[in-house]
Amino acid sequence: MIEVSSFLIAELYNRFDFLLDSGILKEDEKEYYRKVSFDMEANIATDALKALSGFLTRYYGKKAIILLDEYDTPMQEAYVYGYWEELVLFTRSLFNATFKANPYVERAIMTGITRISKESMFSDLNNLKVISVTSDVYGNSFGFTEEEVFAALDEYHMTDRKDEVKMWYDGFAFGHWKDIYNPWSIINYLDSGGIARPYWVNTSSNSLAGKLVQEGSPELKMTMEGLLQGGTFRTFLDEQIVFSELEKGEGAVWSLLLAGGYLKAISAALNTEHMEMEYELKLTNMEVRFMFLQMIRK
Repeated sequence: MIEVSSFLIAELYNRFDFLLDSGILKEDEKEYYRKVSFDMEANIATDALKALSGFLTRYYGKKAIILLDEYDTPMQEAYVYGYWEELVLFTRSLFNATFKANPYVERAIMTGITRISKESMFSDLNNLKVISVTSDVYGNSFGFTEEEVFAALDEYHMTDRKDEVKMWYDGFAFGHWKDIYNPWSIINYLDSGGIARPYWVNTSSNSLAGKLVQEGSPELKMTMEGLLQGGTFRTFLDEQIVFSELEKGEGAVWSLLLAGGYLKAISAALNTEHMEMEYELKLTNMEVRFMFLQMIRK
């Protein structure tokens, strides 16, 4: 996975190779620029985004904005396939150089399904504002609202399909925003002429969810069976997921499945007796149920 990160960074450098002839780079900087390649050393890769943002700041006269999408997908794969510690060391150095020790960045936005603020890779970062699935901020920006989906169905002359679409693709919730739909599923449903099938879950990596359910306790499997039958259950959750705790407590498992969109919170309230947040959870929709049924059959 470190090689994949190096590949993506090298591709990014190739997009801006006009900097080599721009006249703003010194000879030693040009030499460094050319060292950024698909097979570069790890120490070059960890500093590469910081260096590039500095070059671009000098070229455009403005500080860089860095967007990092699905930052935790490599983390999930590393956890499943057993090279977690190696990737954590690399990612911590990359994040420290790119986001903390970088005077050339105006701001940065990172997206992912897991909030891993207790893990060592984030210990060097300050001034983080975390928006989770229970936050109200930007709640209606993470997907299509029901109003938008129904308007699209009307435009495509599928007004009679609203109940089917709601059953298959509704259910995502962010804070007080309910009835949020996955854009990828809706776009593919419309593009197919109204064929309901699992579009989103077939494009995402479900290996971690599968590992957690497969290796979970009998109690976890019985709870999952109840969810597949349309039931709900109540549990205490901590949104600050720590990968090292996934094998020790079911709360971390349910927390990750909630953050990943596989579960939705019917309700969430502070349990004053235990002084913890208690959630009532349910499978998000038919698309997610289809995925888990396939997973269990395999």
